[in-house]
Amino acid sequence: MTTVRPAPRWFVAGDLNGFFGLVVDNLSILGFIAAALIGIFGFPADVVFQRMFPGTAFGVLVGNLAYTAMARRLAARSGRDDVTAMPLGLDAPTSIGMALLVLGPAFVGYKATGLDPQAAAIATWKLGMASLVVMGALKFVLSFAGDAVTRLMPRAALLGSIAGIALVLMGFLPLVEALRSPIVGFTTLGLLLYVLVAKGPLPLRLPGVFVAFVFGTVLYYALGAAGLGAPGFAWPQAGALQPALPWPTLGFVDGLPDTVAYLPLLLPFGLLMVVGGINVSESARAAGDDYRTRDILLVEAFSTLVAGVCGGVAQTTPYIGQPAYKHMGARSGYTLLTGLFVGLGGMLGLVSGLVQWLPLAVLAPIIVYVALDITTQAFEATPRRHATAMVLGFLPSVAYLLAIKVGNPAWIAPERFAALMAADAGHGLPELAVIVTLGNGFIITAMLWTAAVVAMIDGQLRRASAFLLAGAALAAFGVIHSVQPQGGIYLPWTLDGLPRLIAWQFVGAYLALAALMALLSLQRRAVPNPAATAAD
Repeated sequence: MTTVRPAPRWFVAGDLNGFFGLVVDNLSILGFIAAALIGIFGFPADVVFQRMFPGTAFGVLVGNLAYTAMARRLAARSGRDDVTAMPLGLDAPTSIGMALLVLGPAFVGYKATGLDPQAAAIATWKLGMASLVVMGALKFVLSFAGDAVTRLMPRAALLGSIAGIALVLMGFLPLVEALRSPIVGFTTLGLLLYVLVAKGPLPLRLPGVFVAFVFGTVLYYALGAAGLGAPGFAWPQAGALQPALPWPTLGFVDGLPDTVAYLPLLLPFGLLMVVGGINVSESARAAGDDYRTRDILLVEAFSTLVAGVCGGVAQTTPYIGQPAYKHMGARSGYTLLTGLFVGLGGMLGLVSGLVQWLPLAVLAPIIVYVALDITTQAFEATPRRHATAMVLGFLPSVAYLLAIKVGNPAWIAPERFAALMAADAGHGLPELAVIVTLGNGFIITAMLWTAAVVAMIDGQLRRASAFLLAGAALAAFGVIHSVQPQGGIYLPWTLDGLPRLIAWQFVGAYLALAALMALLSLQRRAVPNPAATAAD
């Protein structure tokens, strides 16, 4: 007799927690993009909200619908009812990078040619669309190598690299943003930790993330109304919803020629998302959901391409918090709800309205929680003997964090920043130049460092040497350790002066250690490596 497996449920209670968490994550990134373009560069708000956001949100809809279908297929095939869909949303580092390093400067450049602000904004929008198409095409081609990379890299390298991003960038930066309104931010974070980490009960069995979200928002505006809010509190300007459909357009073709100057930034952005997609696939696998890496990457690439063709300017990516959403009790309904809410909300103008009303002090703590959960899972899902190697992989993220902060023109004037990059410290390379160089390409650097040390721990010194040789090759072309402050790639023979010296010093460092590991591999070991045989 054939057993008929029941179809997985469309929604469970935990999907509400996952929905609110994933929606808030996406809204927070859209909020950062709007704040950067409008607040820093004086971008016309109507172009951001009416042209850029609808297509960007539509990419989130397409990707989340695809991941929902993949989760339901995996649940039906495995007979399990605890399969959690891969969350998809806007990538924080490259979305902010697009705003600060591509769209904003391009807008300023277009205005310098004599275009009025509106015309310059439209030209910038087309450049943003074309940039997304370029990155999506790159991700599509590289998707077919995802499974091979997964087999090549140890789990500590895959999970450790995203744990470093989580702890340093997703944890620390949003925490600082939350504490700019300390009463609201700290209280919201504490409530989230109570319901999600301590598993504390709430009245009427209400969804914890939703309660924290509503409570923090009400507290923020109540304090502001009473004159007790943080400095700079202001009520958002209310406006009517303005629908805008993300129709496919060939407008990106007009922007393609202008992407050539930005390829040194766009190609690493796309490559980092492929590496990140590989890592999150391994993270989901460690949590019990075995999605094929190639399929995860293809959906990521396709949704980015769709967003670009329909007017979007920020690339989509599978989020590194899949285990966190699983712990919230989410299954496949939360990605369906998120896709519909963000996608349809982007078309109807609802997303643009929310972005203007939701305080960052409430949005940021949710990202902090996801960061904590990712870092915890990385340690739980990797062999204990590899922990030190994984922690080493956190350090390039610290360098990237410092580079972001000291490179902020509001902190250090560009001419002063350039002087510090070239300053003669009397011994060794300039300190700021080392920090910036170490931070550029930090995800791939973290993977290579962790993989090399894991191979050392396991007594595979030739394998360690191979990883280090790969690092030397990537450093030579600026894929990692780019000597350009913006992290661009280059041909090594085009460099001169101090950048050339720094680049070849880093390449030489990898070559020297690779040679040393190769020589040490020639010795005969009398006893097995105790670190490699110790119990995990």
